[in-house]
Amino acid sequence: MPVVVVTGGSAGVGRATVEKFARSGWDVGIIARGEARLEDAADAVHALGRRACPVSADVADAAAIERAADTIESRLGPIDVWVNNAMATVFGPVAKLSAEEFRRGTEVTYLGQVHGTMAALRRMRTRNRGTIVNIGSALAYRAIPLQSVYCAAKYAARGFFDALRSEILHDRLDVHLTMVHLAAMNTPQFDWARNKMHHRPQPVPPIFQPEVAARAIHFAATHRRREIWVGFPTVKAIIAGRLAPGLLDRYLASAGYSGQLTHADKPPNSPDNLFEPAQGEWAAHGRFDSRSRPRSWEMWTSRHRDVVTAAALLLGTAGLARALTTLRR
Repeated sequence: MPVVVVTGGSAGVGRATVEKFARSGWDVGIIARGEARLEDAADAVHALGRRACPVSADVADAAAIERAADTIESRLGPIDVWVNNAMATVFGPVAKLSAEEFRRGTEVTYLGQVHGTMAALRRMRTRNRGTIVNIGSALAYRAIPLQSVYCAAKYAARGFFDALRSEILHDRLDVHLTMVHLAAMNTPQFDWARNKMHHRPQPVPPIFQPEVAARAIHFAATHRRREIWVGFPTVKAIIAGRLAPGLLDRYLASAGYSGQLTHADKPPNSPDNLFEPAQGEWAAHGRFDSRSRPRSWEMWTSRHRDVVTAAALLLGTAGLARALTTLRR
């Protein structure tokens, strides 16, 4: 049976991805820090009839990720797909952040993808097969205020993966690299990320359920796509950033704060998972279920691009034929 590894697989998009792969017949290695949520995710995999191997490890620790990969392969078999999903961040303007917070966010969100990729590639290189999926974001192309830690790490991850692609081609390896860039997702990130603001954060609407991301990640892992952009807001952000970056800077200066903050005050003693796992029974979803979309039409057309292209060509041909007939008459 195929084997997938998902980092940050105990909650949020990672948890939804774990369940999506298990439901599709995969055995799943799950890497995260919180042991209770790890066991809960493993139980979900077992309930779907698949094997699970939960490993408690911090993706910022390269040696720990190497040991985790060894453990998973010894229990489940060779790793076919590795999904780098783990992340940590801080909400707040740069003026309120410390160098330590920047360092930790970078170690998890950027270097965590480097460490996971290196561990996966060492094993896939010897077998000359496998797929590595890095989870990006619209913010890997267009940075926004209050999220400099996260944006910078995602930019760096994209640069790292692009450089590695050329090396893979040079070495003629049959190892596929793909990135999945996400829109705003309804995950616990907005409940447990360190928050330097006075109000509770929110994803910039429209918000999508984590299962939308999980379906895209599974699709990316089983199809040869260089990148997948999830949700039309991702498409708009990336294209707008390329066409009118200065105009977008000014727009975000006025709307970037209010769009990311609710009117609710930040609760005292809010959870904080930057350096230690946050306590609580979180799974895939955050607190925005009533405002979140269960599907993305843009993602559907991306997954079925051959059908959509064929339909567009047929419609275009039919329209051209009708126009020519009209002209002849």
